[in-house]
Amino acid sequence: MKKLTGMTLHQGEGPNSYRVRIFLAEKGLEVPMTYVDFGKAEHKAPELLKLNSLGQIPVLVLEDGTVITESVAICRYFEALHPEPALFGADALSIARIEMWNRRLELEVFGTIGNVALHSSDFFKDRLVQFPAFAETQKQAVPHKWAWLDREMSDGRPFIAGDNFSFADINGMVCSWLGEVFGMGIPDGLPNVRRWDERMRSRPSWKA
Repeated sequence: MKKLTGMTLHQGEGPNSYRVRIFLAEKGLEVPMTYVDFGKAEHKAPELLKLNSLGQIPVLVLEDGTVITESVAICRYFEALHPEPALFGADALSIARIEMWNRRLELEVFGTIGNVALHSSDFFKDRLVQFPAFAETQKQAVPHKWAWLDREMSDGRPFIAGDNFSFADINGMVCSWLGEVFGMGIPDGLPNVRRWDERMRSRPSWKA
């Protein structure tokens, strides 16, 4: 692991922090971190709100005080500084394919699972007007989203965006983890996604 100094990553439980921790583990980077406890409402503490007015994590603070929020933006920052391994792609085609699959996973799988959480979990009840019926329809849609991905991967490719592990797989790992947390794990009968998921869970970064 390469230890980086002069910065602090404020992170905690949740898919966005997990996404950054997986990314750093895959890059072999160790960054000073602080833990933000949602249970104690530390994400709404004045000192964190000064860093991110939305009261969300992760938040990366650089040595000069520059603040970077949003998990993908943080990962892209580290990718630019440490381009190997190239998790966002190394050429025009791979960059485009990875971005395409990032968006597909975000909109089709992560967003669907996230809607269930947003509209059913007490944690979010003060953040938005919840519609339990919408949460139920989204929950019913989750298996179909995984089935769609299974069909897409029926060409035998080992990773979501092609032959190499990429940020698209990290997004997929977060989807798998989040679905499991909310009782919406990958359904049986999807051999391509199942094989992919087993490989992802065997990677050391899964435990990041």
